[in-house]
Amino acid sequence: MATDAAPLLQVKDLVQEFTVRESGGVRGGTVHAVSGVTFDVRPGETLGIVGETGSGKSTLARAILQAPRPISGEVIFRGADLVTLRGTRLLQARRHLQMVFQDPFGSLDPKWKVRDLVEEPLVAYQTGDRNTRRHRVDEVLELVGLDPAGHGGRRPRELSGGQAQRVAIARAIALNPALVICDEAVSSLDVLIQAQVLNLFEQLRAELGLSYLFIAHDLALVKQVSDRVAVMYLGKLCEVGPGEAVYRQPLHPYTRALLDSVPGSPQARAKKTIRGEPPSPIHPPSGCRFRTRCPRAEPRCGDEEPVLRELTTGHSVACHFPLVQVAQTPVRSEEKIGEAPR
Repeated sequence: MATDAAPLLQVKDLVQEFTVRESGGVRGGTVHAVSGVTFDVRPGETLGIVGETGSGKSTLARAILQAPRPISGEVIFRGADLVTLRGTRLLQARRHLQMVFQDPFGSLDPKWKVRDLVEEPLVAYQTGDRNTRRHRVDEVLELVGLDPAGHGGRRPRELSGGQAQRVAIARAIALNPALVICDEAVSSLDVLIQAQVLNLFEQLRAELGLSYLFIAHDLALVKQVSDRVAVMYLGKLCEVGPGEAVYRQPLHPYTRALLDSVPGSPQARAKKTIRGEPPSPIHPPSGCRFRTRCPRAEPRCGDEEPVLRELTTGHSVACHFPLVQVAQTPVRSEEKIGEAPR
């Protein structure tokens, strides 16, 4: 991973909101799905984004792709702001920015054969002649571990979940993208197939020089494949740092709560450190959005919104009362990682 190179993707103060109309006695309002999110992805890097269901991860991914366009903010990809691009210029930028969805069967036309599905983006961008495209299809199918002769003529219903996701990955890399957004790309697969697909992602990153934005709700899973991890809660980033640092010594109470919920992890404990359900994104809490569930919340948390600030090298947190002692004090083997400071 090139750490001194200019960022491949820069997301600056991105905001995405939706209007919900009143219906069936349910009050409408504005859904604050993504609220002022800022981060970057470097060439050759995998940035993991993790958070509970409803935290805005998938909406963030679609806003980056301009599907639909965000309310405000910047999405600078290879030096161009996608928010300002229109028509052919946006289409050409998207060529280098592809996405792998959670449900491969939902993203693959059930009536098309595998070979045609993988060739589709090549046809859309008028890449080469038919023979050139067919050669490229065989090439990427082999790259993702599928035999072109044995699988090229099949339809999605004739594939296993892992095979279907490999087809989706092959289609995503057919145009030689620079960045692939993986939106819960392995969450619907069983553990063994998950491991195979994650290994495939790493192999492709090494061979093709890809960068990934890897979205998931499982922090332990994200940590396996990510150079850095960004933790998202109710439309905002609350912590960003190196994967190992975030996993071993979290700075934000919400990050620690996510770690506590991982079955079998060193952080797992019988006592819950997070209470209640996430607030409605239509009426998010004032100040810190996590304060209504935070065991460390104080009046300041409701009056003043915390900003993302760097506490240790490359490790930032948006919290008035971060777990600073946990981050600065070596963890003794007899202590549970993530224990609240006393």
